[in-house]
Amino acid sequence: MWFKNLYFFAFTRPFEWSEQDLIKHLNEHLFTPCASTEMSHFGWVNALGKHGDSVVHSVNGNHLLCARKEEKILPAPVIKEMLEEKMALLENEHGRSATKKEKEQFKEDIIFELLPRAFSRVTDTHGYINAEHNIIVINSSSRAKAEDFLALLRKVLGTLPVTSVSPEKAPDELMTDWLTENNLGESFELGTEAELHGLGDDGAIVRVKNQDLTSDEMKSHLDAEKFAVKLELVWDDALSCILCDDFAIKRLKFFDVLHEQNEDIDKDDVVARLDADFALMAGEINRFIGDLLHEFNCKTTDYLES
Repeated sequence: MWFKNLYFFAFTRPFEWSEQDLIKHLNEHLFTPCASTEMSHFGWVNALGKHGDSVVHSVNGNHLLCARKEEKILPAPVIKEMLEEKMALLENEHGRSATKKEKEQFKEDIIFELLPRAFSRVTDTHGYINAEHNIIVINSSSRAKAEDFLALLRKVLGTLPVTSVSPEKAPDELMTDWLTENNLGESFELGTEAELHGLGDDGAIVRVKNQDLTSDEMKSHLDAEKFAVKLELVWDDALSCILCDDFAIKRLKFFDVLHEQNEDIDKDDVVARLDADFALMAGEINRFIGDLLHEFNCKTTDYLES
């Protein structure tokens, strides 16, 4: 239940769907496994997995959703080899090369033949909506998968007015300032990991780990006109993460002090534990995002259209 990577987006119009509205719409697009000749399927499953019975799980205004995607795995080298065999056979029998249209048809026939025997890869992507904070937060290390989650939700609801958060001061610029001036807000402190890039497409790349980021060694890199594209932050003695220059949050780690808050819940009551963990996690993430954006002198409500 504890998210590990975050992409978050701001609504440009207030999110006004209720929990029951969400349940109704998501139930119209439930996940079903791929048929033998289908490449992929994408749909909604119970928010708490096998421990839940609803596609939406709501706590304290946070609506948890889970999108499941099944994809058939067809190795490209196998398709290429079979395609070359078909093209060679055509050339031997008819003394000519395959046309572009024939080549495309051969490939479609090969995929159709292989699909029933293909392995499947199933992935779940969780996200939650908080109308009060005007955000949707998605647990994914891939922006493409986060965008797929948004696209499926947009398809379900008919509209989903969201935008990426893009403060006036770019993340790489502010992160570089943090390293140079060590002037983070009181809720934050620097971690021990960073990635710096030099100017230009062929600029040098420096990655450091277990490093004092205020050291003279780091200052020498910054003096050489390198800038931060990834930076480890520690927030409020509650979590650490890697902030990226595209505003992605990677390798999110919640400290034991948070996990211990729910230790008194009976471990055999799985639903109660999941519910409490989600409530605690979402509450902390909401506060973290608010504090992070404060460092950039912006907030998610700034993106609401007037």
